[in-house]
Amino acid sequence: MKLIIINGPNLNLLGKREPEVYGSKTFNAYFDELKNKFSNIELEYYQSNIEGEIINKLHEVGFNFDGIILNAAAYTHTSVGIGDAIKGITTPVVEVHISNVHSREDFRHTSYIAGNAKGVISGFGLDSYILAIQSFIK
Repeated sequence: MKLIIINGPNLNLLGKREPEVYGSKTFNAYFDELKNKFSNIELEYYQSNIEGEIINKLHEVGFNFDGIILNAAAYTHTSVGIGDAIKGITTPVVEVHISNVHSREDFRHTSYIAGNAKGVISGFGLDSYILAIQSFIK
């Protein structure tokens, strides 16, 4: 099984940015833990702060991976383009959020991704990624 985690803007700052919301662990350190925990799965990781680069990556992997775990971060709530890219590919996508977006500002309650995703996982901290991986295993 081949899965990719795609993280959007500001997630490169995990471990530094708002640790009370996002924790104190960097995503690279966490990704190493994921690769060890799921050693029987081919896991890749990509992060970009640029909307078009995320769309390009979705196009690149969206026909030959078994699953995409996407935390589009703030683009979740603003990017029709990312939502359309997901609609245009065949690889299933699980939308992931570290925080519970529904307990935050009202604008975060709208997702342009969810309607085209296999499912949405939100609010379980970094464990949201584990839950997403498990959703592809089952």
